[in-house]
Amino acid sequence: MFIFLALLVALLAYGVMIYNNLVNLKHNVAKAWSNIDVLLKQRHDELPKLVETCKRYMAYEQEALEKVMRARGAVASAREQHDVPALGQAETQLRLGLGNLFAVAEAYPDLKANESFQHLEGRITGLENGIADRRELYNEGVNLNNVRIEQFPDLIVARLFKFGPHALLEFSEEEKQDVSVKQLFG
Repeated sequence: MFIFLALLVALLAYGVMIYNNLVNLKHNVAKAWSNIDVLLKQRHDELPKLVETCKRYMAYEQEALEKVMRARGAVASAREQHDVPALGQAETQLRLGLGNLFAVAEAYPDLKANESFQHLEGRITGLENGIADRRELYNEGVNLNNVRIEQFPDLIVARLFKFGPHALLEFSEEEKQDVSVKQLFG
């Protein structure tokens, strides 16, 4: 009887340990998403300033500016809805739009020399790098969570307490391809 009780207590302790590890993984994914969200919000706030600065110089490049603003809206919408797949697609469009905008800006020496433009370009580039780093951490957290909830014996506890998988932040094939410098300047 004593051995049976000891085994039951050990099994229960092991189940609690698994549960606590799954809770930790779930919260790490949420924290990683929050870190991305903060940077997306900062970039969202900076983009109108960049577009407004560019408008003063780039009278004939409305299409490039409009693409950035449309993509900005799509990113904001996906972010607010916590729609990770839609966010990946919107991010692709925004990154392409920003690349095109910065490439077009090369043709405007007055714009490139503008202190406000230089500051905003540097700020947005820094935010892009930060977002890329946070995406990597988010995907790592999601991967750890998704693997653990499928492994035995964790899957028993995960199903019992309804721990679910999370979506990876993935990007379209278009964004994974090499950038065509000729197309950007063409």
